[in-house]
Amino acid sequence: MTPLVIRGGSVVLPTGQRPVDIAVKDGVISAIGSEVRAAGETIDATGLVVLPGVVDAHVHFNEPGRADWEGWDAGTRGAAAGGVTTVLEMPLNAHPPTTTPDAFDAKLAVASQKALVDFGLWGGLVPDNLDNLPILHHRGVIGFKAFMSHSGIDDFPRVADGVLAIGLKATARLGAIVGVHAESQEIIERLAGEQRNTQRLSWCRARPPEAEVEAIQRLLACMRGAGKGVRAHVVHVSSARGLAAVDSARSKGVAITAETCPHYLAFSEEDFERIGPPLKCAPPIRDAASRDALWAEVLAGRVDVIGSDHSPCPAADKEKGEDDIWQAWGGVAGIQATLPVLFTDGVHARGLSLERIAHLTATAPAQLFGLYPRKGAIAVGADADFAIVDPATRWTFGSNELQTRSGVSAYLGREFVGKVARTIVRGKTVFVDGTVVGAPGWGQFVRPNHAN
Repeated sequence: MTPLVIRGGSVVLPTGQRPVDIAVKDGVISAIGSEVRAAGETIDATGLVVLPGVVDAHVHFNEPGRADWEGWDAGTRGAAAGGVTTVLEMPLNAHPPTTTPDAFDAKLAVASQKALVDFGLWGGLVPDNLDNLPILHHRGVIGFKAFMSHSGIDDFPRVADGVLAIGLKATARLGAIVGVHAESQEIIERLAGEQRNTQRLSWCRARPPEAEVEAIQRLLACMRGAGKGVRAHVVHVSSARGLAAVDSARSKGVAITAETCPHYLAFSEEDFERIGPPLKCAPPIRDAASRDALWAEVLAGRVDVIGSDHSPCPAADKEKGEDDIWQAWGGVAGIQATLPVLFTDGVHARGLSLERIAHLTATAPAQLFGLYPRKGAIAVGADADFAIVDPATRWTFGSNELQTRSGVSAYLGREFVGKVARTIVRGKTVFVDGTVVGAPGWGQFVRPNHAN
């Protein structure tokens, strides 16, 4: 590879933000600061912020089996456009889901051919695959995903508390982490019967914060019952109350972490009423007061990771919900929006620091899922993965910029301040000035440290 130098940018390093030059050789950061020498290609980053490339720990690309929903090509094009240099892809909604060694091998094969950015794979924890967990772990999954409520996909059933506890014990023996969709199916079923009508907010009322908190409390009980070495990660926490339950347990020494998503930080129920199906997700969008309380948790450092939970579907499956929200597929196409939301609603509106963005989107997920120090920070010896952002550009997210296959996104028409100018994966530019220039197959499978 041609050596590369990035000059003039404000670089977010593990030690803080400062203006330094960066040298890259053979896809790896070779020097920072005074050690940088002119060589090969030079990128002028004057006036721009150079962040470590985003490690998005929560994406659904649905291939193999449901490539028409998104696929690795479209999904990683969106990643490149969003400053995402590594994706950690969930075991559903691929068909078959990544719950067996054969399914893992099939997904790895197609991803290796099509991905524009680097990728890791989650395995699944379902009622009938406990014997496969050690095999998947040694194959190189970054963790195991489990649902406490119905997933919406027939071939990825939820786990009862007893099975979850057994799974947690099994993964503890492996030193693995379990990512948990924490919503109480019992509360959802009871409230759905009371609330269900065609009004959009009926979806929100049937899945209140209480369903999230109750499930997290049950997860903690399962963790206590599973014994030593248990690690759990609560995905897409939508409420400050949910985060408080996680933080309380963490303060007592429980190995539990929490993720939230840009759509919970960017939107409110008022937006959901207006936008409808493109913004339907589970847990649902909360009211404005809850959104602001969630931001307070982010600013206070009680959120570990921000992941997009990019979960697209065919446009027709969203359109079904225009007149009856319950008929729409639940999932937000948001892989391009994480950095724009954090700059607009975080940096500019609330004083979120660039160092905190780097930690939430890159360093923390890389550390949590065993990819650090190769990924997650701008440091000598790390992969040369960068998201270069123009922090002051004001722009509107238009359909011409949207990469998702369906053409559907709740973010269309939203105004942002702060735009990804260039994305670099292992020293190679895959997105620049509004254009995806990366080639399918450039992305490499990244194995967590336990599997190397």
